[in-house]
Amino acid sequence: MTERTVGVIVGSVSTNSINRRLADALAELAPRAGLDFVDIEIAQLPYYGTQYDEDYPVEGAAYKAALNGVDGLLLVTPEYNRSIPAVLKNAIDWATRPSGESIFPHKPVGVIGASDGDLSTAVAQTHLKSILTSQGAALVGEPEAYIHFTDDYLDDDGAVAEEADVAFLLEFLEALRDQIARFVP
Repeated sequence: MTERTVGVIVGSVSTNSINRRLADALAELAPRAGLDFVDIEIAQLPYYGTQYDEDYPVEGAAYKAALNGVDGLLLVTPEYNRSIPAVLKNAIDWATRPSGESIFPHKPVGVIGASDGDLSTAVAQTHLKSILTSQGAALVGEPEAYIHFTDDYLDDDGAVAEEADVAFLLEFLEALRDQIARFVP
């Protein structure tokens, strides 16, 4: 099996982010699905504005290079006020600019998120998928991964505690791997 490189963007800059913890647990499972995860940081990006199209800052150029250097993306999003966090939307805006230089057309992308709420991140993910689809991303359709994060979802070592959850997450990661294989030679 060819190992594919996946850029992981966690849409939270909270120091105690459960979505960061989920991303870390997924990174431990990734090799079992033939994936190699690379973190792509977004906190350093200034708020996007069209003035940057003429004079692209170093942070924006490094971010776009990181996005272009991976086979696919995994966006791990919390839900803030029934949508995605501003830091994640800003990262998407940087990825699509300057005009005509978006990284998203035909880029395989998986979306997952965790919340302690009963609906998890379903509304945020729907909003995020709408944005990504409008940009031409090749989204993983199924399975959808809305993680109801409880105190015992991860064990003391940060690994997914229940085998049924591990099996589901591997199915999700394998779907991302298969989507990458469809779009990346």
